[in-house]
Amino acid sequence: MNEFYPEIEPYQHFLMDVDSQHQIYVEQCGNPQGQPVVFLHGGPGGGCSTNDRRFFDPEKYRIILFDQRGCGRSKPHGCLENNETHFLVSDIDAIRKKLGIAKWHVFGGSWGSTLALVYAQTYPEQVKSLVLRGIYLGRSQDTDWSFSGGGATRLCPDYWQQYLAAFPKNMDLSNYSVQMAYDIMTGDDKALALKVAKAWSIWEIRCCTLIPNQAFVDAATGDQQAWTLARHEAHFMVNNCFLSENQILANTDKIKDIPMTIVHGRYDIVCPFDNAWQLHQKLPHSSLIISEASGHASIEPNTKHHLINATKAMLSVA
Repeated sequence: MNEFYPEIEPYQHFLMDVDSQHQIYVEQCGNPQGQPVVFLHGGPGGGCSTNDRRFFDPEKYRIILFDQRGCGRSKPHGCLENNETHFLVSDIDAIRKKLGIAKWHVFGGSWGSTLALVYAQTYPEQVKSLVLRGIYLGRSQDTDWSFSGGGATRLCPDYWQQYLAAFPKNMDLSNYSVQMAYDIMTGDDKALALKVAKAWSIWEIRCCTLIPNQAFVDAATGDQQAWTLARHEAHFMVNNCFLSENQILANTDKIKDIPMTIVHGRYDIVCPFDNAWQLHQKLPHSSLIISEASGHASIEPNTKHHLINATKAMLSVA
């Protein structure tokens, strides 16, 4: 079973201006002469972690990570203005140009898979290969599944009830919607906004692993992390991820020639497996690897094993 590569530190990190308001944090790790790969984190609003560097052989890869607008170490923290999918896609390519990279591998999980797919469909000539995990297609049905009383809430009704308990008692939640949560999290009552943001984050992160993992939940739901994860996710969800309905599946012809490995947990509650199945059906030359006994998280043993296998394999892509 593959394990993470050893912990490494960046050999370069900086803040990069992407407009008059936003600066994004960018770092490079591994071998400056290695094959370039960009890591796209989830959320939206999740930010990168030190383990995200460790899916790649540091002797063979030039590993580029960045925190998307408004989250992680990017500034201003929590900013939702000018924070839309097409801006994030432009940021990715601006990083590529700034670093003088002609073509690179792209690795993305969860929301990072959404962003990777939209980026590749926008800039197919710049993408050598794709490794994707926990596919999220950004459709209204995907939001409904996890955050509007869909299948996830039926699988984990106890977790869902604890999430709803964070809302004011006088609110009628019989017609709960993401918009209701978003209005609170972007409202004037900052204490209530943070309470709902934390509850949102705990609900989601608890659903990420097949086996309950409290340490994983605690590490991802501190106040700062919850503030960006929940507010960014709700911001994108109420705006249909700033995509046209079914945009990704409708444009798969643009990326049909890009080598692609899809890794998806069989028992993923956050992003159900049929997302990956539908993508693979549209891209029959892609490789679909079902991570058995796994949910959504990249740290689950089987999923981690398959992802590291995939990064080893993509070194051979010309």
